Amino acid sequence: MSSIRKKTVGNEQYYYLEHSYREGGKVYKKEKYLGRTLPKNIEKLKQQLLSEVYTEHWFSKFDLICAQFQEQAQKTPPTARKKELETFATRFTYDTNRIEGSTLTLRETADLLEKGITPAARPLSDVKETEIHRNTFYEMLDYKKDLSFNAVLYFHKKLFRDTKADIAGLIRSHQVAISGSKFMPPFPAEIHPLLMDFFKWYNKNKNSMHPVELAALVHLKLVTIHPFADGNGRINRLMMNLVLHRHDYPMLNIHYETRTGYYNALERSQTKQDDTIFSQWFFRRYLKEYKNYLK
Repeated sequence: MSSIRKKTVGNEQYYYLEHSYREGGKVYKKEKYLGRTLPKNIEKLKQQLLSEVYTEHWFSKFDLICAQFQEQAQKTPPTARKKELETFATRFTYDTNRIEGSTLTLRETADLLEKGITPAARPLSDVKETEIHRNTFYEMLDYKKDLSFNAVLYFHKKLFRDTKADIAGLIRSHQVAISGSKFMPPFPAEIHPLLMDFFKWYNKNKNSMHPVELAALVHLKLVTIHPFADGNGRINRLMMNLVLHRHDYPMLNIHYETRTGYYNALERSQTKQDDTIFSQWFFRRYLKEYKNYLK
């Protein structure tokens, strides 16, 4: 988070721009001298400092992860790569659905998706949504078009047309609340303009922003707009991975066990209107998930 710090030396005051971030239980700081008076372009300077921090501390590691990931993929036999993708698809499906209340365990999810064994005494909707999510994930991998308004509607409809047909692929027309969160999603009349602004932002930044940061902000900004009556988390985690996959970066699974930190980072970013809170949580999660590629 960036903040302005004032330092007094004798009778003179000096201003510094400071950005702090946490990693491995430690807090790191980077500062930039602003002068004796606050410059008018302070927001631009904050973005420049943030870009410097991200480039120095995070992006070089993400690029190394990507390079090692691609190199290892080339050395891995096709059948083994297929199995690795199947394992990721199963775990991603389990976690993203479990976060939203699915009753299936990881073992039941694996047995259903990999062996065709339907779990007993589980809601039919949970079983269907598990199968559909896995199939939709694979379709996303082969999707040739870029992220767009139509793509979001299309994949949301694919995810829920068999279990929540009345809301599948439809922008909500009523107000909703997020259980346990202090953040209140936008009113229905605000959704369409906010989505248009979001896609303008995306198209402006998609070729210049680092792919991992882009994926994090796509998730945060879309889930903040909360365009659907239900399934916003699932569609946004899918679109997050669409962005990573299109740029050839390893996809990210947000584990059910990390949901508290995930929810807190989202809520704090939303209520404080500070994207960096969630971005840095996302960066730490990404780095932890793929730290083996840095050895």
